[in-house]
Amino acid sequence: MANMVQAIRLALHYGEENLGVKEIFGEDVGPPLGGVFTATQGLRTAWNSPLDERGIVGAAMGLAWAGFRPVAEIQFVDYIFNVIDLLKLAANATWTSGGRYKTPMVVMTPTGSGIHGSIYHSHSFDSIATKLHGMKVVCPSTPLDAYGLMISAIKDDNPVLFLKPKALLRVKGEELIPGEPSDEKELRSMIDAPIGDRSQWKPRWPDVKEYAIPIGQGKISKPGADATVVTHGRLAPVALEVAKAFAAAGTGDVEVVDMRSLVPYDWELIKSSIKKTGRVLFLNEETEITNFGEHLFRRTVDELFYDLKVRPRLLCGKATPGIGLSPVLEYAIVPQKTDVERALRELLDEPA
Repeated sequence: MANMVQAIRLALHYGEENLGVKEIFGEDVGPPLGGVFTATQGLRTAWNSPLDERGIVGAAMGLAWAGFRPVAEIQFVDYIFNVIDLLKLAANATWTSGGRYKTPMVVMTPTGSGIHGSIYHSHSFDSIATKLHGMKVVCPSTPLDAYGLMISAIKDDNPVLFLKPKALLRVKGEELIPGEPSDEKELRSMIDAPIGDRSQWKPRWPDVKEYAIPIGQGKISKPGADATVVTHGRLAPVALEVAKAFAAAGTGDVEVVDMRSLVPYDWELIKSSIKKTGRVLFLNEETEITNFGEHLFRRTVDELFYDLKVRPRLLCGKATPGIGLSPVLEYAIVPQKTDVERALRELLDEPA
């Protein structure tokens, strides 16, 4: 099975061959590296830009307005903060032009903690991204979802911010991408460059197929009747693991909603799950003040108050300027598996 970074690479290759992608660029995106996480390794239209985030996003905007479908990468989301004004301009374009100017560009960037990257390589951008009204925002938690969301992002006429959870990029999936060889060693030999001299290496791309996940469509990772967890990205597999353990131990039947898309988001899916269980935990790794989960929390109280059995809960990151280098500090700042277990026990144990 492909891991997430391989899935993204396969989707970009499909975009080159079938969806008109002619420009994939960013810092170290081209040969020989193919991106710091190798998401663009071997792609024929990938090239290295200067170390200039504003130049990268500005070029993507210009190409999109000229009729291209560029895919630009910011090497780490921690360095996207100096282009918020440009992202906002891209997000505004279609609306302010009355629909005359489409902006079909994808900006992908690794986000979140989990790799012990300290203060400059551990930020999340989810909540700020959701305030860039006019820009779609996706964040997958599995390789197949990453493939399907990237296909949809490339095809979309709106700007799409594709958030890649850093800690999940090397995690293998449990479902085959359409056209992917079933032997993971065969896939590696086909599309992963060898260590060392890569000057003569060329990938042998599998015949991957069209597979698009509609932006704005969440999924139920695990059905349940006693409580709901609403999450996305890096913490979605954690929530799923805890939910399965609770079910096996007979301590609660937890439903896991993986949002996959933050803007637009699948409120109907979230609402139906909360109405079914009456208990909900919103889970993400963003800092707690002005957290996107707070918006979902507010909407739940406004619209579903009388369907709730107990008060909703939000489990998220601490309000710190960044993530500490020490694993102890990182684990204390960002929710871990034990935190999810504790929060779910409290949610399930509270009398209705």
